[in-house]
Amino acid sequence: MIELLAVALITLLASIVPGPDFAMVTRNSYLHGRRAGLLAALGIAVGVQVHVFYTMFGIGLIIAKSPALFTAIKFAGALYLIVIGWKTCANRAGLVIDLHDGASVSRQQIFLHGFLTNALNPKTTLFVISTYTQVVQPGTPLTVQFGYGLCMSVIHLLWFALVAIFFSRATFRSRMLSHQRMADRLIGTILMALGVLLACANMDKL
Repeated sequence: MIELLAVALITLLASIVPGPDFAMVTRNSYLHGRRAGLLAALGIAVGVQVHVFYTMFGIGLIIAKSPALFTAIKFAGALYLIVIGWKTCANRAGLVIDLHDGASVSRQQIFLHGFLTNALNPKTTLFVISTYTQVVQPGTPLTVQFGYGLCMSVIHLLWFALVAIFFSRATFRSRMLSHQRMADRLIGTILMALGVLLACANMDKL
């Protein structure tokens, strides 16, 4: 239960930090309507599963072949959370969203754009790997590991659905972006704290 809560909290924080996924959902919602934004959000959620599957396969092999290497990767994952937390805190560049008129696109294209945004996003790669290495243990059943991945996708879907519904409107979007600096500091601090706590927990298990 604690591991699932950790997955949910880290995923929520990583999702809230504005990035290409936020910009893409907002742009599609603004230009093509709420339904397009929701479809893009679904694509983003499904894209997470690409990283989940190869991460589960890789972690399984590492646990079987080299427990020591797995421990080292757990530390690296905790360190990554600290690093992205620091970068989020130190971020001074505002998010730029291109809201110029775009040509009409099909539902399949919008879903694919959302899917590729996360499937090809290096940030999502590192986020999923670092999260899994913190919560997966040598005896963790595959069903539980799949559950962690499903949790990640559901949280992405819910958050970006909210973005599509509310923050695509000019008033909501401008308010959110005007408070981005404050949100970055808060989220970055929490991520760094989680990274430190997870690193200390890993040391206790040695």
